[in-house]
Amino acid sequence: MRRFLRDNGLTLGFGTLFLGALIGQAFAGHADMNNKRLSNDLDAVGLGDYLTSSDFAVDVSENWQSEYLQFFLFVMATIWLIQRGSPESKRPSEVGLESDEKQRVGKHTRPDSPAWARAGGWRTALFSTSLGLTMGGLFLLCWLAQFVAGRAAHNGEQLSSFQDPLGAGEYLISADFWNRSLQNWQSEFLAIASMAILSVYLRQRGSPESKPVGAAHTVTEESG
Repeated sequence: MRRFLRDNGLTLGFGTLFLGALIGQAFAGHADMNNKRLSNDLDAVGLGDYLTSSDFAVDVSENWQSEYLQFFLFVMATIWLIQRGSPESKRPSEVGLESDEKQRVGKHTRPDSPAWARAGGWRTALFSTSLGLTMGGLFLLCWLAQFVAGRAAHNGEQLSSFQDPLGAGEYLISADFWNRSLQNWQSEFLAIASMAILSVYLRQRGSPESKPVGAAHTVTEESG
């Protein structure tokens, strides 16, 4: 068990932080909703009702979709785009999909290589882009969840104000939907750009996201 915890510490650590933050958001969001309801002379709702509400669902899903979008774009963009001097970037000479030898596929696989890396054909092609496809698929699923929950929450506000609810097509082009999406997207794009350029000149000893402390600013890809 101790070895399992050590070998999976990064996933387990951030998984624990995720659950803690999600639980905290649930209680904070519940309190915030009830404060707003009471100020409008409405009855408070229970925690269970809040957790199954469109308000909670849209708040969660709009953050999830932006995070998966960040990783999807970062995984795909770093195939072709570089930042000289950043450990987050490939070397300029390695731009593109790289050779089979570099990627250890086909006849270049090793004894411990995944089976689909040596299988060839559609299986190797699919496995070769499985990370990008998965991240992109998770983004689309979360964005769809945001759309469904966001429309329900928005229409709830419309009805409470005695206004007509919006159809799916109307909500898709509404300011509410795109405001929820873009306010998260811009922060993710800023974070990626900041990490790419700051890691050229700044260091964090012992982190694989940083170059070695003594590495030259122009060194690209090397991590410490």
